[in-house]
Amino acid sequence: MKYKRMIRLKDGRECCLRSGTEADGQAVFENFNLTHGQTDFLLSYPDENSLDAEKEGRFLREKAESENEVEIIAVVDGAVAGTAGIEAIGAKYKVRHRADFGISVDAAYWGLGIGRALMQACIECARAAGYAQLELTAVAGNERALAMYTGAGFVEYGRNPRGFRSRTAGYQELVYMRLELQ
Repeated sequence: MKYKRMIRLKDGRECCLRSGTEADGQAVFENFNLTHGQTDFLLSYPDENSLDAEKEGRFLREKAESENEVEIIAVVDGAVAGTAGIEAIGAKYKVRHRADFGISVDAAYWGLGIGRALMQACIECARAAGYAQLELTAVAGNERALAMYTGAGFVEYGRNPRGFRSRTAGYQELVYMRLELQ
């Protein structure tokens, strides 16, 4: 899917939210490794990244060419500040109405509105793709994210008390949330 929108951040700077392209592979690869080392609330650690810059570029190209999936990057002053995307849960009839949502923002840009803007962009893209439900998983201790998701209309539908096993914090409870789009 293609997406592009300019927003103004809380500090007055402009931010371009747009579909990632193959040429963004290196910058997005570096952003992934950075953000996944800054918080214990994401699915993986930097050393678990299965992509390199070239594979990341191909991934971004595939998402840009997709009719129902997207990877949006937030660019501030020429730097990738964050990424977010939606992926189909599956192609089978019983699940093709559902999409999964994921997001990460560089800690240097927290509190500026990028996360909320990326989330809203993904919701918009999920609706445009015809999904009936957008889903996410968040660590229960990530109160800021949970408040943002709840404020956007996501509702909790379950928890897994041992959903993640952190290298530093032990088991982390996961909150499963969904947003009805239709």
